[in-house]
Amino acid sequence: MNDRTAFEASIDKRAELNRAEASGEIADSMTVRLELMEKVRAGVITLKQAQDQLKKIQRTAAANGKVTRAQAFNRG
Repeated sequence: MNDRTAFEASIDKRAELNRAEASGEIADSMTVRLELMEKVRAGVITLKQAQDQLKKIQRTAAANGKVTRAQAFNRG
């Protein structure tokens, strides 16, 4: 039986997410998300277009050999 507390589990999940992002395993990484938001702020795309692009990135993550942030968090 695993005797981790919920707090320890959340720390482990966050650490796994950070490790996966650092190694480039995450398709919808924080960098990708920030780039999309910069385009929104610059007026290049609308918020709806950015959301649609993010959903497409998440949908195609497995086909590209990557995982989403949620998947990395859940495996931690």
